[in-house]
Amino acid sequence: MPDYPALAARIRALTEGEDDIVALMATVACELHHADDRFDWTGFYRVVAPDLLKIGPYQGGHGCLVIPFARGVCGAAARTGEVQLVADVEAFPGHIACSATTRSEIVLPVFDGRGALLGVLDIDSDRPDAFTGEDARELASILAATFGRL
Repeated sequence: MPDYPALAARIRALTEGEDDIVALMATVACELHHADDRFDWTGFYRVVAPDLLKIGPYQGGHGCLVIPFARGVCGAAARTGEVQLVADVEAFPGHIACSATTRSEIVLPVFDGRGALLGVLDIDSDRPDAFTGEDARELASILAATFGRL
């Protein structure tokens, strides 16, 4: 588990004054990905049209390019506006296998300061049951601090 307070402080310092969403996503994806060896793929899917996500900045192997809100874990997070904590991706109905090595996943919706959905943060692990409620809380706090000011 990363030192979330130190990670949040580092992201805050790196992104201070930045308001470009792609620059923010790229910086957050990089910092998160390198903070924890459980994180096999770390990135963002951006809302680009009604009910449609498209890949944004990420770290790791190739991701899916387009994900409708109606499909997969990322779609579920975007559709419901709720964190998706998936201990076993094989047990998630409609899971989209962008990588054959993914065993578990956490996906968090990303909102701006007005509450508009900007996209989702997707973190995959090659370990089963890799993520906890603490991860969800800490990551949500980092996202709110970073994107909530937009």
